Amino acid sequence: MVYAGIDPTAESLHAGHLIPLLCLLHFQLRGNNIITLIGGATGLVGDPSGRSTERELSDAAQVELNASKLTYAISRFFSRASVYAASRGFTQQSVIPEVQVLNNINWLKDLNLLDFLRSTGPHFRINQMIARDSVRTRMNAQQGINFTEFTYQLLQAYDFYELYRTKGCTVQIGGSDQWGNILSGLELINKAQFSRATVAEQSSEKGFALTTPLLTTSSGEKFGKSAGNAIWLDESLSSHLDFYQFFLRTADADVVKYLKMFTLLPVEEIESIAKNHESHPEHRIAQRILAEEVMLLVHGEDGLSAAKVATKVLFGTDYSSLRADQIIRSLRNDPRLVFCSQDEMFAELLPNLTAIHGLLPSKSAARQLVLAGGLYVNNVPVRDPRLRLTREGLLDGRVAVVRAGKDKHLVLVLK
Repeated sequence: MVYAGIDPTAESLHAGHLIPLLCLLHFQLRGNNIITLIGGATGLVGDPSGRSTERELSDAAQVELNASKLTYAISRFFSRASVYAASRGFTQQSVIPEVQVLNNINWLKDLNLLDFLRSTGPHFRINQMIARDSVRTRMNAQQGINFTEFTYQLLQAYDFYELYRTKGCTVQIGGSDQWGNILSGLELINKAQFSRATVAEQSSEKGFALTTPLLTTSSGEKFGKSAGNAIWLDESLSSHLDFYQFFLRTADADVVKYLKMFTLLPVEEIESIAKNHESHPEHRIAQRILAEEVMLLVHGEDGLSAAKVATKVLFGTDYSSLRADQIIRSLRNDPRLVFCSQDEMFAELLPNLTAIHGLLPSKSAARQLVLAGGLYVNNVPVRDPRLRLTREGLLDGRVAVVRAGKDKHLVLVLK
């Protein structure tokens, strides 16, 4: 049995979580039982790993809410991932084990401090705890490390011990910054005295650690971040379009690596894609395949279809095949999609509509852009600053795609 932990610091998974989740998926597809452990208790303490400054303590109610939403998100991810895996040739004679989603608040919330100190504390030496990278880095920083953060490694160690003791879990997966915390768990498993009735005592296996590199782009930017904002797996936080475009914008230097990490395509096929990409990098063949594969993994066929339609609406030139319901569905939760009443859509001057709904800063700026030839409706330049939309001029009688310059869009939909 294998597990990976996820801190409930946000209400959704983001793209950076794909590495540990896909590691678990590979184990699952090969018949192993897997656990995703949400840190409902450790999230209240805060992991100092990989941080140079102190983490603010999270609100308990928010952590509980995040943990609840993550439980659903993780189950949904593995449900969709199993469909994707089957489409890529991963079949198994026996039933693939379902993911178990657990929360460490269930065993840590009632843990007596004195019992914890007596049962766990004797197995750790302060000099070894200080030597951990996560602790040493913080001790060398100006702010130092507080006692709460210092004890985090003991709590994570106890999680591994608890899963080993009650579930027979022998492998923990984590990023390379978790190496010290995972080692603490291995030490506790090897040193603690278990009851004869435990699952762990009946097995000759001990614990194992598996870490992955902290993934960054070729420019050194942390993966999963875009201009300081995470790319979320929840479509209500990052639209299908934004998620798809994030992977479509992958740099040439990263795209083959990402195909190997984030898809279930055979290595031979990826190498063939790489050769084609090298021959015609301007076509961005590898990026398109990467974006499509990750969309199928995370959002399924419907998500991929929505992302392609939205891409065609905002970045394409031919709208002849698009229907209103496709456009509306593809841009759901996107702030550029605005519903208008019949009176507003047809009575207001088009430049005024662009200002009212935030495409341009003011009505005068909108009129000036029209005069400069920079405002478009359904890819047709607007020449008249007093133009009003008509039903005949809308896509499918309902939609007007308004563009200011090259890449600013407003999609007006008749209610």
